[in-house]
Amino acid sequence: MYRHFFKRVLDIIFSLLALPFFALIFIIFAPIIFFTDKGPIFYNAPRVGRNGKIFKMYKFRSMYVNAPDIRNADGSTFNSKNDPRVTPIGRFMRKTSLDETAQCLNTLFGTMSIIGPRPDLPTALEKYTDRERKKLDIRPGITGYNQAYFRNTVTWKETLEHDVYYVENCSFLLDVKIILQSIKTVLLRKGINRN
Repeated sequence: MYRHFFKRVLDIIFSLLALPFFALIFIIFAPIIFFTDKGPIFYNAPRVGRNGKIFKMYKFRSMYVNAPDIRNADGSTFNSKNDPRVTPIGRFMRKTSLDETAQCLNTLFGTMSIIGPRPDLPTALEKYTDRERKKLDIRPGITGYNQAYFRNTVTWKETLEHDVYYVENCSFLLDVKIILQSIKTVLLRKGINRN
């Protein structure tokens, strides 16, 4: 009942409450992002959602226009403290996770949830095992079990295992724990980059 109804109700409530905060961030950061290199404000990335459906995930753009797509050996997104592809304002937004706030629009539209597995690139679909595909049983999240406790410090396969753990144990109490831990992780700036 929680997973299929109350979770969605909470998503809508929190998304509506977050809209003024999102608007404030947009007013402050949009001009800075644009005038850094005259590029778009948002990075609208295709991602895999619930039941394998592809959707556009909104993020404030943190990289320079036409930055090369670099991947780790396991296919996950490369990130580094001194990544030259990231703009100065983008570096700040990543550290504080402000670049993710645009995803409140995805949550409002129903393509994402506040809490759930982080959505992967469409190319990941062909790499999932049958067990890992369980992560597609629910909407992907702005934050989740892996982001709260590990962020970017583990491999993609370990992330998938954490995602499946969340899907198998999804509950209101677990979501509250994840929210509290996510706040702690962001404030302490833990796990921003993989070692």
